[in-house]
Formats: sequence, C-alpha cells, structure tokens
Amino acid sequence: MNGQMASLAQPQFKIPTLTFLKAHPRSTALSRSAKALQGLTLPCVHIKRSSIVCCTKLTPWEPPPVTYAPTDKSSDNFLKNSTKIFETLKPSNTDESSINNTGRVAETRNNPVAELQLLKWPMWLLGPSILLATGMVPTLWLPISSIFLGPNIASLLSLIGLDCIFNLGASLFLLMADSCARPKYPTQNCNSKAPLSYQFWNIVASLTGFVVPLLTMYGSEKGFLQPQLPMISSGVLLGPYLLLLSVQVLTETLTWHWQSPVWLVTPIIYESYRVLQLMRGLRLGVELSTPAWMMHTIRGLVCWWVLILGLQLMRVAWFAGLAARSRNQHSSSETSAAANSDDNIEGYYAEDKF
Repeated sequence: MNGQMASLAQPQFKIPTLTFLKAHPRSTALSRSAKALQGLTLPCVHIKRSSIVCCTKLTPWEPPPVTYAPTDKSSDNFLKNSTKIFETLKPSNTDESSINNTGRVAETRNNPVAELQLLKWPMWLLGPSILLATGMVPTLWLPISSIFLGPNIASLLSLIGLDCIFNLGASLFLLMADSCARPKYPTQNCNSKAPLSYQFWNIVASLTGFVVPLLTMYGSEKGFLQPQLPMISSGVLLGPYLLLLSVQVLTETLTWHWQSPVWLVTPIIYESYRVLQLMRGLRLGVELSTPAWMMHTIRGLVCWWVLILGLQLMRVAWFAGLAARSRNQHSSSETSAAANSDDNIEGYYAEDKF
C-alpha cells in the first residue's frame, strides 16, 4: 500500500491459529493436495485499537482532518452564568409562564368573590321586603280585635309575639345590610367605629325612654296619679314598648362592639317601629278606657321618639357629607402626590441632561 500503517495504541485482539491436519485421501490427486496443505498454518493477525489516528500522508481524494483544540476562554465561559447546571438548562420563557400561572391563580381566586357579589344583589330587595313583612304589615293590617282580648295575660303575650316577629325581621335585615356594606374582597379592612358622642346621646335618649314610663307606672301604683290604673293594663300598654327598647339597646351595643357598618341605621329601624308601637298603644288605651294622664304619657313618648328619629336622620346626612369630604380630600391628595412625582422625574431627567 502507498500509505504508511497507522499506529494503534489499545489492547490487542488475537485471532487463533487454524491448523489443518493430514488426511488419507482415496485418490492420488487428493493425496497431492493433502501434502501441499499439510502443515499449512495461518499466521496470527494482531489488531490494535486507538481513539486517535495520525496519518502522515493522505490520498488526493481524502479531505483534510478536522481538529478541535479547546481554548482557555471557552473553558472559562462554560457554565459562567450560574453555578448550577440546572439553572443553565432553564428555558428563557419561565418568567412568562410564571406570570401566566399567577394570573390564572388570581382568576381562580377572584371567581368565588364574583359569585359572592352576585349573591349580594338580591339582598338589596330581600332585606327591606323582610322588614316590611315582619314589622309594618302586622301592625297596619292586623285587626286589634284579633290581638287584644281585654286586659289580661293573653293579650300581653300576643302583643309581645308581634314585637318578637318584628325583631326577627330587623335582625335579618341588619345582617343583610352588614353583608352588603362589607368590601368586595374579604382581606380588606372594614371596621366602622361609632363616635363616642354618638354613643352617649343614643344612651341618653334610650334612658329617657325608659325612665318616663316607669315613673308614671310607679306613680300610679303608689297613688300619686289619679285615677289609678291596674298593673295588668299598664303592662299591656307599655310592657311591649319597654321590652323592645331593651332589645334595641342590646343590638346597638353589639354593633358598636363589633364595629359593624350598620350602627348608623340600627336605631332608625327600631325607632320607626316604636312610633307605630306607641300609636297602637293609643288605640288600645281607647279600648281600655285608660285615664287621661296615661294617654298624655303615650302621646309624649310618640313626640319624643319622632324627635329622636329626626335627629338620627340628620346624623345620617351629616355622616354622608363627611364621607364625601374625606373622599374628595383623598382623591386630591393622590393627584397632588402624582403631580409631585412627575415633577421630581422631570427634574431628574433635566439634571441628567446637564
């Protein structure tokens, strides 16, 4: 061959020697060929393997060999950006995928919130309807003869039952109003604290409503007011009123303690029904032929609670104006802060130009 043999530097593979033994042919021609093959032994061929083949001469049709020589720069730049190989194999769009995943999680979290908002919409009509059905309808359309059977315990319990039905409807209405007044997201804070002056004057009005009828009943029992009124008749006229007033004080105290947004409308609901309750007492007083001093007491209580109800409505208007002013101040402060930030950015860029 024209080229030189390649040098091989690996373990050798040895082909075993094949030896043909002498045979006894039947003919002379076969005996001659047997003599020629007698003692013929194939030489052992040694093959060496190496991963690198160096050839000094190449044939004209063979291309030049391709050599690879690593440099120091490439070895230094390998895995230069990160100390962990798994970070180098990280795809470039992982940030986008993580953003998409967070967006999907946010959407799934917001879906229950949207469902809750949809459930709150019927409450705007259901709450007032319950309040109307439990409070106004029995008082305005139920005949007195079906409730009042005379100055006895049965009549007293019937009147208290009507007031309990109203109290149940008022409690449901306040719960629905509290749910509608809460923010859209449960994580937002919605603690509404009533002012101390508001709490003080409400307690004063409630105590006045307690003290006046109790003094009249005590004066009638001791004989200071003539003619005297039996205790059962006084209980029928003023017993449900005193019981519902105590329930109102308890409800207002709970709304103040829980810092519920419905603390402003709670006295309005009970005081509106109290006016109707006292008007019902005037009709029952005519049925019982009560003395004039008791009728004047009930009329005075009606005027007192109408006055207190008007004050409560004035407070609602005042708090609405206060909320509007605070909202305007907050929006103006945000706009001024945004303008100041824009001015600071423009001044920064102007300094960079110089």
